[in-house]
Amino acid sequence: MPSPPPGTARADTGSTTLAVLLIGPAGAGKTSVAKFWAEHRRVPTSHISLDDVREWVRSGFADPQSGWNDHSEAQYRLARRTCGFAARNFLANGISCILDDAVFPDRPVVGLGGWKRHVGPGLLPVVLLPGLEVVLERNAQRSGNRRLTDEEVARIHGRMAGWYGSGLPIIDNSQLDVPATARLLDDVLARAIASPPQW
Repeated sequence: MPSPPPGTARADTGSTTLAVLLIGPAGAGKTSVAKFWAEHRRVPTSHISLDDVREWVRSGFADPQSGWNDHSEAQYRLARRTCGFAARNFLANGISCILDDAVFPDRPVVGLGGWKRHVGPGLLPVVLLPGLEVVLERNAQRSGNRRLTDEEVARIHGRMAGWYGSGLPIIDNSQLDVPATARLLDDVLARAIASPPQW
């Protein structure tokens, strides 16, 4: 992402109430970046993790690793609605929020359209998309039901490449640590506030 031109006034994202959707494949660093960004803002900010909310289901948890089915699809839909409801409540009380999800560009009704309905039209989507090698390496360090097969990671990463050309801001954090990615996210959001992306 290019830096703002010299002398250009930037929006102060640290004192603005925002709703951010951080999009990316498994292993992109969404959760780590979202947590760090939320913890280091000057205004109250919440990180709402779709995976955490989905894992509230204990008995009957539908793990997509054992095969995507109607139950896992229904649990994701319910988790997204629940996250959207929480985000609206936080925003209504002056608390910013950042949500993270693996939203696919080829499923607009379920993906961005769904999040827009759940959270509201002011939602700012940003895509976090490091290179495939980085994503595979990060995924290999995961455990439990959050670790996917290399084939699944590669398939998801390939579908995420469809965000290029979408008009949404994309951050390649292949060579960035979490704090540097969070700073770049602030820059991207400042530009999005000044000139909201069409989606």
